[in-house]
Amino acid sequence: MSRPSARRRYRPSAPRWYRSAVADLDTIRSRDPSVLSRGEALLHPALPAVWGYRVAHRLHRRGLRRLARLLSNTARVASGGVEIHPGARIGRGFFVDHGAGTVIGETAVIGDDVTLFHQVTLGSTGWWHDPSGPAGGRRHPVVGDRVVIGAGAAVLGPVTVGSDTVIGAHALVLRDVPEGSRVLAPVATPRRTGGRRSVTRRAAVRPAPARTAAGAPPRTTATVTAFPTW
Repeated sequence: MSRPSARRRYRPSAPRWYRSAVADLDTIRSRDPSVLSRGEALLHPALPAVWGYRVAHRLHRRGLRRLARLLSNTARVASGGVEIHPGARIGRGFFVDHGAGTVIGETAVIGDDVTLFHQVTLGSTGWWHDPSGPAGGRRHPVVGDRVVIGAGAAVLGPVTVGSDTVIGAHALVLRDVPEGSRVLAPVATPRRTGGRRSVTRRAAVRPAPARTAAGAPPRTTATVTAFPTW
């Protein structure tokens, strides 16, 4: 039996950056039902932010902070408003749906297979609180694996969100969240107002000052329309 040639035995693997890029495209396809192919995933609005972050993070780790911030700002414009600080640490399978208005701070740590919706903030509690913490300490959240954070939610401060947690839309998280939790904001409830009915009332109007001592204008009234309060 003849031995296989060296060329036949050797199968070069794809570069690491290529495998990572393909994985990002497959992540978009698996979590966005409107995307049906990798070619369509290339046009996803959040993809420039994710790819731009991965390059900017490498530059940030090598000390090229200005170049990293320039690339991060460019990716922010290209993605329609996804702001990811180059110093943040983000795992595999990261996905931002829609993407507009998303903010991820410098010391944030995000695990694998995390999904964020638009207008999510992973930020600090404010620069006026930062001096009270240790120098160089963590100011932003740590998010575990397989976490989903809904639209408009904010996770602020050095809190930890456990794995397999779902944070609902518009929730405000300021404390640690255990694994497998559900954090939900209050749900709006309808209230009957009896229809949009305007109410009129008489309101006194102060007259303009008289130009002369004699012949001052009399006190008048005006109609004010009061709309229903919500």
